[in-house]
Amino acid sequence: MTQAQFETLRTQTTATMVPTVGVVQHLRRRKTEAEIARMRRAAACTDAALAECVEMMRHRPTERDVRDELEYRMRRHGADGPSYDTIVATGPNGARPHHRPTSTVIESGHSVVIDVGALVDGYHSDMTRTYLIGEVDPVMRQMHDVVRESQLAGLAAVRAGVTAGDVDKVCRDIIADAGMADLFIHSTGHGVGLQIHEQPWVRTAMSEPLQAGEVVTVEPGVYREGLGGVRIEDLVVVTESGCNILTESEKDLSCLQLAPTN
Repeated sequence: MTQAQFETLRTQTTATMVPTVGVVQHLRRRKTEAEIARMRRAAACTDAALAECVEMMRHRPTERDVRDELEYRMRRHGADGPSYDTIVATGPNGARPHHRPTSTVIESGHSVVIDVGALVDGYHSDMTRTYLIGEVDPVMRQMHDVVRESQLAGLAAVRAGVTAGDVDKVCRDIIADAGMADLFIHSTGHGVGLQIHEQPWVRTAMSEPLQAGEVVTVEPGVYREGLGGVRIEDLVVVTESGCNILTESEKDLSCLQLAPTN
């Protein structure tokens, strides 16, 4: 409520006013089946749009070209719009996790980080894939392999009763074992729902257990200045025995490595 509403109520009642900071956010953590259905539709819009935009990345588009086409196609598939400012980051731009698309051309030898989501009936989706165009630096291929291993391990760790901090640690340990700990510069994930970032937070030292019905992302990434970045992200529903993955776009490197046209 606003300060004016608070002052009005305080003068018209003898009841004690009690702060409720965080109560609504906590109640929103567990989603109903109806909420999950909306998020599943949002994820499906994202998957379909991305599948239709893969081919264009072989033809030297700009980052903005890809962003605009993704957002147009998500709407065609039923989305109300994008969940957030779509990220398309190619080459060295990929080293900035929240890069804004520019007129930079997607070239052979580049990685391309695409972080995209759709909004459907007020509910968001969130997904990231990293494509490799032509022959890339072997270091970039290693980064992709490590992030994919980390992300798959993180997905396998998600289930009710496990803490968000535990999931973060699983992902972070694999990246650290590969000697890339200092390249993982953000949290492993976050809750998604009516907002694109909400509770629970999947990051270090979060000790509260995950609950069935929560919807979270698992999105480890590594970023090397001057070369680029790799991030792989899925949106999942926490269950008692594991998780259900809502975002279904391919993430095997055999599907993400694209041959450029001449």
